[in-house]
Amino acid sequence: MSTAPDRTRMEFPGISSRAWEHPADRAALVTLRTLKGFDTVLRTLSGLLQERQHRLMYLGTSVRVDGRQFSDLNDLRADCVRILGADETPELFVLQTPVVQSFTIGMDRPFIVVTTGLLDVMTYEEQRFIIGHELGHALSGHAVYRTILLHLMRLAGTIGWIPVGGWALRAIIAALMEWQRKSELSGDRAGLLCGQDVHTALRVQMKLAGGSRVSEIDIDAFLSQAAEYDASGDLRDGVLKLLNIELLAHPFSVLRAAELKKWVDGGGYAAVLRGEYLRRGEDDDARIGDEFRTAARTYKQNFDASNDPLIRMLREIGTGLGGAATVVGNGVGEVATDIKDRFNHWRRGSGNNNEGPETPE
Repeated sequence: MSTAPDRTRMEFPGISSRAWEHPADRAALVTLRTLKGFDTVLRTLSGLLQERQHRLMYLGTSVRVDGRQFSDLNDLRADCVRILGADETPELFVLQTPVVQSFTIGMDRPFIVVTTGLLDVMTYEEQRFIIGHELGHALSGHAVYRTILLHLMRLAGTIGWIPVGGWALRAIIAALMEWQRKSELSGDRAGLLCGQDVHTALRVQMKLAGGSRVSEIDIDAFLSQAAEYDASGDLRDGVLKLLNIELLAHPFSVLRAAELKKWVDGGGYAAVLRGEYLRRGEDDDARIGDEFRTAARTYKQNFDASNDPLIRMLREIGTGLGGAATVVGNGVGEVATDIKDRFNHWRRGSGNNNEGPETPE
């Protein structure tokens, strides 16, 4: 489990965040990035109100990282910014609490917070993965688009263009939470690209599940838990798994480790290391329809390969339900597309047609 020395760590000039985003996450993000003007309004409001309030709170209650304070973290942040080719360096704060946690806040100028509990548990190279994970969130704009959707959800009870009745609203919330869970998988990929050590990346998930006693945990046995989780039990367990994750913002640590290993084994990580990755200059050419199809294909592959008892039953009922995976794969994207269409309809009705042509789908 040795870590890669700095001299072997590659940089990715001009890399697009789409290169590390999970397909379902990327499909929703590409859609919402076409909401010309909407995110600008929310950025402004956030910058004026909550974002400033949060930054002032952490400025007054935690330690801001720089060359004089937590200089090791400052070096890690600089490495990650250079490796992922970020145009700006987000602020980084260390918060005193035993809770093992890190998060990214803000829309106009995102900043990162890590806790002392996390620093106490994670080694230096594991901290590199964490910083890279959070930088990935900032570069993908997750804070912007999560805030957009949270605002829309709060308005759901009073604005008629979002279904508000019972299961309809629950379906929207479930789709949004699914997107958020996939955004965490995107962050894990960014963390791996910053650290470029697969064992270290997996060890972070092991510690999130089992604490600092990593000597008591075996990687192969840990990963095998994911396969057992997928296949175990009967139909009742399949339903219980859905209920367990329905309102969770993060996937389970065991499953995050398995998903990251799958990205590595599938060749996605190696392709980026070879320089075969999407560039930021190509972002405007991204087509929403292509991203939806990629997301749906990923979900269908997982659907076909799953040993979950509930999924097996759905497969056995008939091929007509084979399209269920495609429906799930498109679910997040459809929510995002509906938001986009309704916002554009509102904009045209308001006479605000100065944003230029819409991005073709």
